[in-house]
Amino acid sequence: MKAALHTLAPPAPAAELPAYAASGNECALFEHAWRHQLPVLLKGPTGCGKTRFVAHMAARLGLPLHTVACHDDLTAADLTGRYLLRGGDTVWTDGPLTRAVREGGICYLDEVVEARKDVTVVLHPLTDDRRILPLERTGEELVAPKSFMLVVSYNPGYQTLLKALKPSTRQRFVAIEFGFLAPEQEIAVVAAESGLAPDYVRPLVLLAGRLRALKGHDLEEGVSTRLVVYCATLIAAGASIADAVLAGMIEPLTDDADVKAALLDVARAVIS
Repeated sequence: MKAALHTLAPPAPAAELPAYAASGNECALFEHAWRHQLPVLLKGPTGCGKTRFVAHMAARLGLPLHTVACHDDLTAADLTGRYLLRGGDTVWTDGPLTRAVREGGICYLDEVVEARKDVTVVLHPLTDDRRILPLERTGEELVAPKSFMLVVSYNPGYQTLLKALKPSTRQRFVAIEFGFLAPEQEIAVVAAESGLAPDYVRPLVLLAGRLRALKGHDLEEGVSTRLVVYCATLIAAGASIADAVLAGMIEPLTDDADVKAALLDVARAVIS
């Protein structure tokens, strides 16, 4: 490892890493990107494992992780920092992006398209060969250390004309696409996360696959692996299958009574 990185914490032992089941070569791609100071864009549906993947890789590489859940009111100042009153004095307080640039590690912006437009402007100097963060309010120009990495994610299925990642921004990142795991892999993950035996998890994963096929027709989004885990956890805790499926896999998807009834028909056909 390069000398500039020696001050980082050692990688976590394999047994202590956040659980993550790789579906391809995403772990190797991410590590290559970090070692060569390349920013990474993760894209994929809700609940497919993007956030877990980042936590896994941060622990695997021994890097601090600064996570920001982006939303409509998130501004550039929320990321970089602002002056605050403390004990009668005005004190500059770093935001999570600035802390990550000063200290090194991963700054992860989850669902970056939800943030206000001025956020992407702040990110641009960090995503080219300059790797700098200008702080106009303090007059500083921070140079990101080699251990710093910017990671953003978004769900392409939710993009609209008003909320979309511009091509000029997308092309500043190495992009890794995520999808749902193959059925046998997903069964193993759900069983491990929920404690429910694989034979009982199998029909839940089959149902999730059937419901995902309805995306774009009756549903805006398919069933996430996270929801399958929730459903399986309820069953493992003693809830009936019918109640768990309704609460864990049907109700979170829609409020439309007709669509809900149709989804329940699919569930009854798959899980008999």
